[in-house]
Amino acid sequence: MSDEIRTTALLAAPLVGGHVSTGLIGFVDNVLAGHHATSTLASVSIGTALWYLPMMVPIGTLLSVPPSVSQLDGAGRRGEIGALFRQALWLALGLGVLLFAFLSFIPMALGPMGIAPEIIPGVTDFLHGIRWGVMALTLFFTMRYLSEGLHWTLPTMLLSAGGLLVLAPLGYVLTFGRFGFPELGAGGLGLASAIMLWLQAIGFAIVLWRSRRFADLRLFERFDAPDWPAIRGLLATGLPIGVTILMEGGLFIATALLIGRLGQIPAAAHQIAINLAALCFMVPMGLAEATTVRVGHALGRSDFHGVRRAAWAGYAIVLGTQLLSGIVLLTCNDLLVGFYTRDAAVAALAAALLLYAAAFQFPDGVQVLSAGALRGLKDTRMPMLLAALAYWGIGMPLGAGLGLGLGWGPKGMWIGLIAGLTVAALLLGLRFVRSSHPDRLVMRGP
Repeated sequence: MSDEIRTTALLAAPLVGGHVSTGLIGFVDNVLAGHHATSTLASVSIGTALWYLPMMVPIGTLLSVPPSVSQLDGAGRRGEIGALFRQALWLALGLGVLLFAFLSFIPMALGPMGIAPEIIPGVTDFLHGIRWGVMALTLFFTMRYLSEGLHWTLPTMLLSAGGLLVLAPLGYVLTFGRFGFPELGAGGLGLASAIMLWLQAIGFAIVLWRSRRFADLRLFERFDAPDWPAIRGLLATGLPIGVTILMEGGLFIATALLIGRLGQIPAAAHQIAINLAALCFMVPMGLAEATTVRVGHALGRSDFHGVRRAAWAGYAIVLGTQLLSGIVLLTCNDLLVGFYTRDAAVAALAAALLLYAAAFQFPDGVQVLSAGALRGLKDTRMPMLLAALAYWGIGMPLGAGLGLGLGWGPKGMWIGLIAGLTVAALLLGLRFVRSSHPDRLVMRGP
């Protein structure tokens, strides 16, 4: 078990670093927008929400690639990975086209959605700028998931950090209009993000093309036309993952929108607390992705007891990391909030909400780790239904009832989050125990 824990930790560390770098991209966008103008910050905030939520579906759908690749690798069928990868690229392009179309037309709905008229042009410019990078995004994640499925996660961290280094100066130049470039405001940030995404995708393609590690796969050896049965197989595994991630992300976004109805102070306090909780979440997210690969690899080599051993290693690590996160949020809440605001009312409420964030560290870690382990088994449809029940059947109704119906405010909404995550942790954990029973795996095969 100690060897498995060490392997999982080494595999997950670059993934965590990559997720943290991705999280900091939003921080850079907000800082640049905030220094440009209040309207720019408002435009980028709304634009980011409208771009981030639908983005979860293609990224989640492409999560079918790591378990597919790791199972082939574990089964000694590496020769089939190149063909699978080329079909995944077709799927990525199709998903990118759909996301491009969504971002092209969603600005027309901003007025009916009640967005303030004065910031609609900025939101539109941001979305129309960033849409040019969506196909690069889906291609990047396809290449990233291939690499991760073959136990090589370092490129994810390096290219994610590199994107951050590109976005900061490029976003500054295009947002403020420096060195002869026009001042584009929110649109400049969207365009800078699109350029960054293409540079990341091109960089990953070069890594896969030049690396000896992938030479035997012949990834770019030939052109393959779309193979619809193969693409449908990826969709059958991946689409439920995308919907599950959308439902979880939607829970948090809906919570933020409902809290926004309570006033400026609750909205600001919630934003601070949820941002800190999201940074903590980067660690179990990376561990979950590593666990997907380890479980899939064990299943591929028909090591049915190794499947559970890989998952138990992930659970052991995530319980330790979540304990640390909970202690930090519990004991340093006032200090952490101080980095965000000097408003006493906002700081007091945000510090109180961080106590709730500390309470859901364990269920949050367990639910995402369980989901990752189930992905390694390609068990995704039932987990999607269980997640829907936990998040939208229990978490959201309870949070809305306590927060708005009984007047408990943001604290009531956060109790709903805790309940939803706890139920998800229990249901998904039990689902993995059932699905990973050696007898079931023997009957099912790799």
